Parts: sequence; structure tokens; C-alpha cells
Amino acid sequence: MDIKEKYMEDTKTWHVLIIGEVDVYNAPELKKKFHDLAEQHRGDFVLDCADLTYIDSTGLGVLISLLKKVKEYDGSIEINNLKPFIHKIFVITGLDKIFTIGVQEA
Repeated sequence: MDIKEKYMEDTKTWHVLIIGEVDVYNAPELKKKFHDLAEQHRGDFVLDCADLTYIDSTGLGVLISLLKKVKEYDGSIEINNLKPFIHKIFVITGLDKIFTIGVQEA
């Protein structure tokens, strides 16, 4: 798992590309990175998941944790380019109702 992040000062938005797998082994590291970014600049998050190949329940927990963090300052999270099989996980868990989600075309 890796991320590439860029803060857009004009829109007060973090653009974050998530690469690889997010699972129980690397979720704590990702959570720390996300929380550090939110502390660095209080902004909205746009997560690009085009290169996300897997996410487990621990990874979903990280996204929920980030959402709670950004809601503290009225921020938002948008998740884009989910592969259909990953999008299905969000639908099954009901997380599609709390995140703004875009689906990657097959």
C-alpha cells in the first residue's frame, strides 16, 4: 500500500491516490498518514481509488475514522474510481450511504 497526496490550496482539498491493498497489516499506517494530513491542512479529501486493488474491513474502518476526523471541522470525503468489486463491498456494508462514491467503469 502506498499513497500519493497533494493539497490544493485554492479549494482546500486533499487529493489522495491510494495504491495497492489496504488490509489489517497496513491499515494502522494508513490511518496515521490520513490523520496527519488532516492535521496539516484541514480540508476536504478526494480519494482516488483507481489503483486500489483490495480493501478489508480494517481498511474500511480507516476510512470511517478519517470521516469522523474531517467531520470535526465540517469537511467531507469523496471516493472516486472504485473498481466494481470494491464498490460492492461499500454497498453491502452500507458505506455507500455515508460516502460520496464514484465507480470505475469495467
